[in-house]
Amino acid sequence: MLSHPIHKQEREQFIKLFQDDHIDDFEDRLKVLEVFLQTERHVTADELWHLVRQQGHGLDLDFVRETLRLMCRYGFAQQARFENGQLRYEHRHLGQHHDHMICTKCKKIIEFENQAIEKLQAEVAASYGFHMLQHRLELYGICARCLKERRASLSLDAAKPGERLLIKEFRGGAKSKMRLMTMGLRIGDQIDVITNQGQGQVVVALGYKRLALGRGLAAKIRVAACRR
Repeated sequence: MLSHPIHKQEREQFIKLFQDDHIDDFEDRLKVLEVFLQTERHVTADELWHLVRQQGHGLDLDFVRETLRLMCRYGFAQQARFENGQLRYEHRHLGQHHDHMICTKCKKIIEFENQAIEKLQAEVAASYGFHMLQHRLELYGICARCLKERRASLSLDAAKPGERLLIKEFRGGAKSKMRLMTMGLRIGDQIDVITNQGQGQVVVALGYKRLALGRGLAAKIRVAACRR
């Protein structure tokens, strides 16, 4: 049951457009739309299919995928990829715009609206003589819950790309400590994590210098978050 006024309006427009264009299997496609509008999060086609089936609708995955493509074509949904991840779908309500904060640890996606940011983006575009048609702002970081659960210090190999960290301690034997110091790293240095894919090297920036550390060596560096 759709109780939100915007959702009711979306349903009415969906019925008109799809019936006017004689889209096949209309009633089943309407079921997909209704489940989608009740879902207040970004979903993959597979996730939406499972939700549709939980509502008792025996529709197959390909049908749900095709319906999502039609919903994007007619402006009821839009696609999004966050940090090169899975293709996800979200509501596209006319006259509304929001941006996203994405937690790189738990993958939570937080929607937010800020008129000051919207105004500033328009002003910047205008200052370059640029006519902006659409835009998307994504902020990557660590959400409040994950930040609260995180330890005060961690090893560098567990850090996330984009983090600015303070070197607190070198662990391991004299040989590894000497190697780190030879690379130019010192206790108290601030470093920025450039890449860390969970395997292979961890690349950090020390000032304007890039350093690539093997995972074993990165695990010997204890770091803590520092303010920018």
